[in-house]
Amino acid sequence: MSNRNKGIILLLLSAFGFAMMAAFVKLSGDVPTIQKTLFRNIVSAFIAFGFVVYYKERLFGKKENQKILLLRSALGTIGMVLYFYTIDHLVLSDADMLNKLSPFLTIVFSAIFLKERVRFFQVTAIIVAFIGTLFIIKPALSFDIIPYLAGVLSAVFAAGAYTVLRVLGSKEKFYTVVFYFSFFTTVVLLPFVIAFYEPMSKEQWIYLLSAGVFATVGQFGITMAYKYAPAKEISIFFYSTVIYSAFISIFLFGQIPDVFSIIGYITIFAASFYMFLKNNKA
Repeated sequence: MSNRNKGIILLLLSAFGFAMMAAFVKLSGDVPTIQKTLFRNIVSAFIAFGFVVYYKERLFGKKENQKILLLRSALGTIGMVLYFYTIDHLVLSDADMLNKLSPFLTIVFSAIFLKERVRFFQVTAIIVAFIGTLFIIKPALSFDIIPYLAGVLSAVFAAGAYTVLRVLGSKEKFYTVVFYFSFFTTVVLLPFVIAFYEPMSKEQWIYLLSAGVFATVGQFGITMAYKYAPAKEISIFFYSTVIYSAFISIFLFGQIPDVFSIIGYITIFAASFYMFLKNNKA
């Protein structure tokens, strides 16, 4: 099997992992969002800890990378809390697609903060993706728009975290980065969870622990995928999460996306596919 095909399979597996994570988060019901985020990260921290110890790497990375690792973790934590809030309040596929704005926003942030050159086709794709977002959000002056805005903000903070990761590059092993992020999130959120802890049923414990396992599958899958093939060649396959999420929404939760949301999905996917083709050509 070629490295490119290995990368595609791993990315599809990663997408499935993240879709299942979102499904289990939603299944856990009325547990506070911060509590859900904490449980998701505790599982990832333990698994990543095992990798770091096995490969005899530093748990918290190198001294010169601390500022970058802290910034990446802070942005990622805020983005994840907002994403979990969005999952709880929207159709699963809507929440997932809004979060998928992060690749477009990463281009914008890389241009602003890293002074990377933005090409005309990238600007075109960003504008088209924004139009697609409006179809999903269906802007209206009411409190109903808050979960949609949270979804967009989750993508903003995720894009910030990915931009910081571009600065970090290959200076740290992926499992060290995952452990650092998961540990940071656990330490930051633990006091809030203790203060406002809501008792959980056995089913809710199982759902949230399962969310953590599938999140780790998604995290490791995407990291390994990009080791086999460049992001520009395979990144489009990560949008399969929306397909997984749509089926989960329909068959597990009985939530059917409306026509405008579906138009939004197609528009954002088209923008991503256009950028994918142009990147490959380049």
